[in-house]
Amino acid sequence: MAAGKGPLAGMKVVELAHIMAGPVCGLMLADMGADVVKVEKPEGDDTRRFLPPDINGESAAYLMMNRNKRGIVLDLKSEDGKSALKRLLANADVVIENYRMGTMEKLGLGYDELKTINPGLIYCEISGFGRTGPYATRGGFDLIAQGMSGLMSITGEAPGRPPVKSGAPVSDITAGILGALGCVSAYARKLQTGEGQKVDTSLFEAGITLTYWQSAIAFATGVSPGPLGSAHPLNAPYQAFRTSDGWINLGAANQKNWERMLTVIGAEHLAADERFSSNHGRMTNLSALEAILNEYFAKDSSDAWLERLEKAGVPAGPVLDIREMHEDPQALAREMIVTTSHPVAGEVKAIGLPVKFSETPGGIAKPAPLLGEHSREILAENGFSAEEIERMVSGGAVRAAPDRRAQ
Repeated sequence: MAAGKGPLAGMKVVELAHIMAGPVCGLMLADMGADVVKVEKPEGDDTRRFLPPDINGESAAYLMMNRNKRGIVLDLKSEDGKSALKRLLANADVVIENYRMGTMEKLGLGYDELKTINPGLIYCEISGFGRTGPYATRGGFDLIAQGMSGLMSITGEAPGRPPVKSGAPVSDITAGILGALGCVSAYARKLQTGEGQKVDTSLFEAGITLTYWQSAIAFATGVSPGPLGSAHPLNAPYQAFRTSDGWINLGAANQKNWERMLTVIGAEHLAADERFSSNHGRMTNLSALEAILNEYFAKDSSDAWLERLEKAGVPAGPVLDIREMHEDPQALAREMIVTTSHPVAGEVKAIGLPVKFSETPGGIAKPAPLLGEHSREILAENGFSAEEIERMVSGGAVRAAPDRRAQ
């Protein structure tokens, strides 16, 4: 992606966020063309110390979450650091923060103060539980949110087993995406009215939004559904089945696909079995259905079954590990695996932008910044003289990166 491209080209974002949810919000905006300036504390975002793994000494976690951003280091406990940040925010469209409640206010950087400097500022807060309600002052982490949102009660192999969280930090990532959606929505209004506003979302709410199907069941029945392994709570067969050499996912839930699948595996007689003749019956007798179908699929390899199912028009797919997904031709064709050139780490692979635009394509143009890599550049853009910048660097209010190039 060339500089200035993408549907959000021209949007100026200041990211005062660390670890994951806030940085996800920032990278989504950056990938769609916004100029995102990441403000780090003097010791840097905590993900810089998420080691191992590293690439030539640089944290792989930090490189993933912060590509496409420029970086500046400010000591917000110093007056010079706060003054510099206020000047950045005076010209910004969006600020993203994921500190504990009250932290920004103690620094004199809360929304009520900042909107007097910049009435058009969109102030995005991503927290554990949101800025209102009885849990507003609690800190929040993905694991805690997955448990309290109900996600862990529906994840796992079967009822009665230990609670299991999703392998991916889904509350963190979803909160970041919701934050980005909120920022874009508020930005659309700002373009019409010139007015900014607060955007407030949380890991807890992000987790809750992922329970749509299970909440629908609970609202309708008064009973909380439990874990079903890979199975669907409303349709069957819609889950993973073991083959002779691995696993495949099968989506034969509607009646036509169910009947096509029976023909593929040579089990047409099951169409007349009252236990399985309707979706209601298949869901009621899911354990029996799973056992019978596993016996059929165990007779041949994953590749063989996937080829037959595709020819019959039955939705199915392999269960890939992460490395296999990175090499999948569809992931590559959709530019979901991209490469950046980092000054220290060298060639670094990253996950691409999952939204495509026909007229204003986004993408990834820059690697994650070194600690303080763009400090001088960003301050100069915001009207600071070379003398002022050097005074703040020498005084410790600003940190600027030394020239560290990959050898």
